[in-house]
Amino acid sequence: MPSPWSRPPISPETSGLLIARAHEELIAGNEDRRLDDVRPLVKDSWRRSLASLVGPEGLPSLDLASDELEAYRRAHPLAGVMDMVRALLLPGTAEESGVVVAVGDAAGRLLWVEGDRHIRTLTGDMGFVAGANWAEDAVGTSAPGTALTLDRSVQIRGAEHFNRLVQPWSCTAAPVHDPESRRLLGVIDVTGGPEAVTPQAQLLVDATARAIESEILVARLRAQQAPPPKRSAPSRALLRILGRDRALLEANGSTRELSARHAEILLLLAVNREGLSAEALSEAVYGHPAVETLRPEMVRLRRALVPFAPRLVPASRPYRLPDGLETDAQHVLSLLDRGAHRVALAAYPGPVLPESDAPGVAEVRDSVRSALREALIAEAGVDVLLAYAETADGRDDEEVLRLCLGMLPARSPKRAGLVARIERLERE
Repeated sequence: MPSPWSRPPISPETSGLLIARAHEELIAGNEDRRLDDVRPLVKDSWRRSLASLVGPEGLPSLDLASDELEAYRRAHPLAGVMDMVRALLLPGTAEESGVVVAVGDAAGRLLWVEGDRHIRTLTGDMGFVAGANWAEDAVGTSAPGTALTLDRSVQIRGAEHFNRLVQPWSCTAAPVHDPESRRLLGVIDVTGGPEAVTPQAQLLVDATARAIESEILVARLRAQQAPPPKRSAPSRALLRILGRDRALLEANGSTRELSARHAEILLLLAVNREGLSAEALSEAVYGHPAVETLRPEMVRLRRALVPFAPRLVPASRPYRLPDGLETDAQHVLSLLDRGAHRVALAAYPGPVLPESDAPGVAEVRDSVRSALREALIAEAGVDVLLAYAETADGRDDEEVLRLCLGMLPARSPKRAGLVARIERLERE
């Protein structure tokens, strides 16, 4: 199968030498007529690079070390589509493809850099490696960083790069968005010679970005529609604490309602998986050191769990759960991380153990409530925000109501109700 990068390049719009000289004049602060031959997109990017005090030579910073990089990209939303990226942009023998393909996050940090072995060796010398920061305000004009800045696909040819070390290369990049919220997830970049900036290359990179977004949506819908695991053999126990004062513990195919105190203790141990000392746990439960009060409560909790969920019987020194315990609050946070705001809101029936006055529980409650609110305000559409405004947490949230009002069309019939609610809050 021929490589998609083997097509002949188009004729250059401007000679590389002229752009390089105009670049030097701009850096020197002498704008002459030669800048008229530089594309406005590139000229604007150079100005932003200068304003960010980017040097014309230098290596990007390595923001993610190897261990940190591996953990970060395993959890990144684009991790699940890397096979698609390879199939579309590096067909055949990737090691001899003639181009390098990079996938970065929304901050411009490269997470994967794959492709032609020889080119990777050369581009690695200029810091084009996984973990490096290629944002525009870090390295200047380049396809990945400029595509993220402009939030659209761009092509940067040779001497158009702000950094002289990058000028031997040309690149095409396109941003990737969450298919539901449209928030920026990252960027796809192809780097190589003139063949990397043909019109066909831009069409292929754009199509890959759209295919990735579609695949993310399909995978998300499949996960939402998948049948729940068989209750007869759950892989993990689940503690339901949202909107409930008496928590439900699901384990080994059955469900038990817990006392308020036992629910508080299990929640705190589930959140602090490394364990808590007797002193720390008693403070989180009672608000002050009360080890002598906590110990008999732990004995009662163990007795209640032995016949029902023996894998959850807490160990001591420190107190900890020997087996994992999930909570429905953690599920909501996971959905928010994946951008499934509508599903997350539907999975949030109310605050964590709302009547509990245990300090540790109150901290978890506030954390979950804040995470949901902030994610919806920052990224959710108006329909989801309106639904949130009908919940107990959002009903009297003036900022949310005003945000909904600003997002609704001018003739929406929903505006009158929002205005009335905002005016009532202002009078109170």
